[in-house]
Amino acid sequence: MFDIIIVGGGAAGFYAAIHIAEQAPNLKIAIFERGKNVLSKVKISGGGRCNVTHGEFSAHELITNYPRGQKELLGPFHTHAPLDVMAFFEARGVPLKIEDDGRVFPKSDSSQSIVDCLVDEANRLGVKVLKNSSVKQFTKDESGKGWRVTTMNKHYYANKLLLTTGSSSKIWGQLKKMGHQIIPPVPSLFTFNINDERIKGIQGVSTYATAEILPKRIFSHQQGDLKLKSARKEEPILESEGPILITHWGLSGPAILKLSAWGANILNDYHYVFRVNINWVPEYATGSMELLLREIKEVETKKTILRTNAVDIPRRLWINLVKAAGIEKDLKWADVTKEKLQNLAKQLTACSFRVEGKSTFKEEFVTAGGVDLKEINFKTFESKVYPNLYFAGEIINVDAITGGFNFQNAWTGAYIAAQAIAADQ
Repeated sequence: MFDIIIVGGGAAGFYAAIHIAEQAPNLKIAIFERGKNVLSKVKISGGGRCNVTHGEFSAHELITNYPRGQKELLGPFHTHAPLDVMAFFEARGVPLKIEDDGRVFPKSDSSQSIVDCLVDEANRLGVKVLKNSSVKQFTKDESGKGWRVTTMNKHYYANKLLLTTGSSSKIWGQLKKMGHQIIPPVPSLFTFNINDERIKGIQGVSTYATAEILPKRIFSHQQGDLKLKSARKEEPILESEGPILITHWGLSGPAILKLSAWGANILNDYHYVFRVNINWVPEYATGSMELLLREIKEVETKKTILRTNAVDIPRRLWINLVKAAGIEKDLKWADVTKEKLQNLAKQLTACSFRVEGKSTFKEEFVTAGGVDLKEINFKTFESKVYPNLYFAGEIINVDAITGGFNFQNAWTGAYIAAQAIAADQ
């Protein structure tokens, strides 16, 4: 018999257990982890460095990084925010640093620092950790107030149950059978698979650019007839800007990952086949770029276009785009036609790619979807459907762009649930 059972030995599970134990040392707390290792996602996150949180200290600004959960997280972030998380780890001997892009890492540059801190604290506080304990079922106990948790070969009982199981289809399935509304999960952070000569052989190239996703042609029901509607190309359904990274598989980097997060449901509907337009020189539109190229033509008459690199983009990308515009390698500026200048201006500012599929971004297995936010009390992270049932982390329909924001959701939800659980004893 436990006072609290936490299902899921990840970031949210350990963080909650530690805070409950600190607030109420007399409580018996258990973490059930289905695998043989705890905190495995923490271990591999950030390329093994663990992007703990983000150095954004305004709650109103912080929520803008969450495609789902913005409104609901505003109050919680006023209660427990990145500064609180940083203070937690630093007070326990893990110094942190904020990098230029705002991401927060341990100064050790090793996720093991975070893992060791959480495991050591849980052990010190007497939290029982049961590994290889996959939960098969959880139901209300005979009293109707507590919970019975069933693993492969044993029943356990607890007064309160906290689920921190992330994107577990099995747990979501059980919650759905119990009457909770589950928003169907779809991938949220992913890179775009593109097979295109313009980006072949230049993997590793990164540059600041803007990206737009254009809508597919859709059918709409009007007066009993199906009519084809085609949205204007100049009205993208999604757009972002930031560094774009060319990879072996296509395009990645912050600007692409923002699109994947904000467009998670739309791109799933498109079956990950769509067009993305890239402006490699965001300060120019196609028309103004053409004017610039004409000016360069007048000044650099004797130089070859291929070797000039007339705009501030990586040289290898410039060479590929010049070739894509149909410009021969020995062609000089003086001899370029108006048509080819227009082609080059378009390649630089309205470079259209066909995306055919997606790849997971590094080890960031993030999904949109989960427990419907309407069924959660965000003052306590308790279920509105079942008393004494709590949620934290990715199990709920909250997800964020990359940069430490998904971890921050886990820390905040775990902390608030822990306070509510410890106070109600």
